[in-house]
Amino acid sequence: MEMIVSLLPLILMFVIFYFLLIRPQQKKQKAIREMHTALKRGDKIITIGGLHGTIDAVDEEVMVVLVNDNRKLTFDKSAVREVVNPD
Repeated sequence: MEMIVSLLPLILMFVIFYFLLIRPQQKKQKAIREMHTALKRGDKIITIGGLHGTIDAVDEEVMVVLVNDNRKLTFDKSAVREVVNPD
């Protein structure tokens, strides 16, 4: 019984860390994965480098982005920070 009482603060700290740090990070990663799989032609995006453009073509791992003056750049899907489609 005394051993359980002495481990209780450690267990409580792990539970608090899980709900404050680990779980929100997992939710955020899941949302990013879902966003990357939902990318489609015509989506307006911002990359992690701050480049704004429109998706012209999407493959399994890469996409072609149209930027100023119809210039095409190829990026990994993981380079997309957010989709900014006006809804």
